[in-house]
Amino acid sequence: MQNHRVHIPAKVDYGIRALLSLAVAGAPQTAEELASDQGLPPRFLGAILADLRRSGLVASQRGAEGGYRLARPAADIKLADVIRALDGPLAEVRGFRPEATHYEGSAVHLQEIWVAVRASLRAVLEHVSLADVAAGKLPKEVARLTADPDAWEPH
Repeated sequence: MQNHRVHIPAKVDYGIRALLSLAVAGAPQTAEELASDQGLPPRFLGAILADLRRSGLVASQRGAEGGYRLARPAADIKLADVIRALDGPLAEVRGFRPEATHYEGSAVHLQEIWVAVRASLRAVLEHVSLADVAAGKLPKEVARLTADPDAWEPH
C-alpha cells in the first residue's frame, strides 16, 4: 500500500532552490551557475527554468550579460506561486479540487476536511515569499509552527 502524504516533488524543490539563488544573486545567472550553486542536475534544472519562464516567474536574456533573473521582486513571489507553476494545484483529491468532491452518508462532511487541508497549505505557502526564505525571516505564523518541537517529529 502506497503511503499518501503531502508530496513535494523534486521539480518543485529544485525550482524553489534555483529561484532562491536568483533572489540573492543580484545579477542574471545561467542555468549552469544555478545548478552548481545548489548542486542540482543541470539538464533537469534547464527544463524547470523553462517552465518558470513560461509561467512568468523568471525572465531570460541572451548575450554576455545573459542568464535568468526573477521576473518580479522576490518579495512578490510566494512559494504557492512556484508550486502551482511547476506542479499544479496545492491540493487535489483523486484528481479533483477539494471543492469539487462530493460525498454521501457518513462521509458527507469529508469535503470540509479536504477544503481545510488546502486552506492550511495556503496559510503557509501563500504567505511565505522567496525574499522571506532567502532572508531567513519567516512570517510570525509560520515561525510559530516551526517553533513547536512536535513539528520536527515524524508521526
